[in-house]
Amino acid sequence: MADTHQFLVEIGTEELPPKALRTLSDAFGAGLRQALEKASLTFAAVSCYATPRRLAIRVDDLAARQPDRELERRGPPVRVAIDDNGSPTKAGLKFAESCHVPFDQLGRIATDKGEYLHCRVTEAGASAESLLPGLVETAVSQIPIPRRMRWGSTDHEFVRPVHWFVMLLDESVVDGALFGVEAGRETRGHRFHSPGPLVLTSAADYPTVLQRDAFVVADFDTRRALVRSGVYELAATINGQPVHDMALLDEVTALVEWPVAVAGRFEDRFLELPREVLISTLQAHQRYFPVESADGRLLARFIAVSNIESREPARVADGNERVVRPRLSDAAFFWDKDRATPLAAREAALDGVIFQKRLGTMRDKSARVAALAGDIGMALGLPDETIASAQRAAALAKCDLLTEMVGEFPDLQGIMGRYYAIGDGEPETVAMAIEEQYRPRFAGDALPETDTGRVLALADKLDTLSGIFAIGQRPTGTKDPFGLRRAALGALRILIEVGLELDLAVLLQSAAARIPDIDHPGQTADAVFDYMMERLRAYYTDGAGTFRASPEMFEAVHARHPASPLDFHRRIEAVRSFADLPEADSLSAANKRVANILRQAGEDEIRTTQPERFVEAEERTLHERLETLREEIEPLLARQEYGMVLQRLATLREPVDAFFDTVLVMSEDPALRSNRLALLGQMRALFLRTADLSRLGG
Repeated sequence: MADTHQFLVEIGTEELPPKALRTLSDAFGAGLRQALEKASLTFAAVSCYATPRRLAIRVDDLAARQPDRELERRGPPVRVAIDDNGSPTKAGLKFAESCHVPFDQLGRIATDKGEYLHCRVTEAGASAESLLPGLVETAVSQIPIPRRMRWGSTDHEFVRPVHWFVMLLDESVVDGALFGVEAGRETRGHRFHSPGPLVLTSAADYPTVLQRDAFVVADFDTRRALVRSGVYELAATINGQPVHDMALLDEVTALVEWPVAVAGRFEDRFLELPREVLISTLQAHQRYFPVESADGRLLARFIAVSNIESREPARVADGNERVVRPRLSDAAFFWDKDRATPLAAREAALDGVIFQKRLGTMRDKSARVAALAGDIGMALGLPDETIASAQRAAALAKCDLLTEMVGEFPDLQGIMGRYYAIGDGEPETVAMAIEEQYRPRFAGDALPETDTGRVLALADKLDTLSGIFAIGQRPTGTKDPFGLRRAALGALRILIEVGLELDLAVLLQSAAARIPDIDHPGQTADAVFDYMMERLRAYYTDGAGTFRASPEMFEAVHARHPASPLDFHRRIEAVRSFADLPEADSLSAANKRVANILRQAGEDEIRTTQPERFVEAEERTLHERLETLREEIEPLLARQEYGMVLQRLATLREPVDAFFDTVLVMSEDPALRSNRLALLGQMRALFLRTADLSRLGG
């Protein structure tokens, strides 16, 4: 038997959900990789394949079997295994038999409970072929599937019904079954171009055979590259370029096994619709690629990606055009009908739209947001007209939810509100804020660009967080129906990345106080603040912000409880820069040492020192340096220039090291001990003005 094998597993299904295909494939691959590693089966590479009708994995250079293991076994006590005549008892002989050695070759081991029989045995590793069915089943069971399906009369559950199952080790079928389907070597090709079974002779040539003989490009990334190149090349022939994001490209890739780009057109009159309406109609509803000119104007063209290589591509294009035409006609109808009623005229109807049954209607929410927007605007020192615009925008912010267009295209909420507000003659600042209230909509999305929009977006998010926490519906596990994680991170991004100096704790108190029928608004505000700090931790430690920081750096700042996220950000920037200094490790260790000394001595308050009681030159030097630094850093702290503060404090390394090398802090003389503890307390207090560096390593 060869030392290594090529292993292939393929699960053939009905059409898998396109938006989840990549996630399903990645999870399957990660699960099998982890299972192989846990089983001590080495391999060179794990390649994942995913199409609308299959999830597959090929493992290259898989070890033929597990390595043998040397095991030590302890048997019965010697007093039980050997009788009074020195002969082995039944228990002793049975242990020797289980070890596959003669009794006289057994060893002995002494323990605190007496002497026991002992042996070393070699356990042969199991073959990969015998282990693979169980490992595949384990990997499949760990795939995260929010909603599972049952099919037929069985109790099997998977994301979609399973119709075939392939497991090959080189050229041989591995015995096993999954979801009641026996493993074999028959796969299926393209549903139309190659509908019959296709026999796989070897695991090694899986993707090549599918593409060559069955019109299936099995590798997701390869297929996506084909989709992209086909769309871009075809767009160039009509003097345009496609409009898309990665999500559309991935979704289209997940819908086809044999991508063929096809160009279509629609009537020029539809170009009068807002750009976002056209794009949403073509992308979200049809998974088409809109096309724009070099100067960014949409053309009356689109590109679809077909899953078939037709002998009559013109008929395929015509079919796509016939499908999109009524969609655009509906959008045009909604556009005309919605503009006949001003947004402001819909405000009263928000009384009939429930935000949450315990938190009232959308109109109630709009009123709370308007009031909170006023608080935010005043805290920022914005002009009265800006605050008034934010409150006007808050009153109109949810009105577009009642329009036909948003009812059909929910992703256009806010965007359509902006268009309709402009059409109604509302100020540009009000119209822009209506759109910007939802920003950022997702990770990495743009932030509100106007003061009015920032105020409204913050007020809306903080009201939602406070309200949902107040009724005890905070996120649990993966469930977050009100998007609180997104709201919290969005609010933090606005405060930090835009640079808004606001006391978040105070704002949350204001938001919670307006939530109806809650007994302890202060507790709600505190809970939301703590939750947002956890989101802030992820913002730094997961690298979602402008830089990544370690958990220890976060804790160093969090220990000081800054109420302003912007202030927090400036402090953690300073700590991260400080960590790169050559003095960082020494001073972090010194802070940790000082913190421990003060805690053990019960020193909770900062006391003044008595310079006349200093005995050693090193304590006088440290005291003088602290006095000088205190004057130097005070104006820096006032300007929140924490980086400069820590740079100045880094100059304490030499006097601090000299102090600890020479001075006995816990002197037997109470007066000396008290004075030295006071000196250390003052030093620690200077560092704590920025962060608790004792939380760092060192």
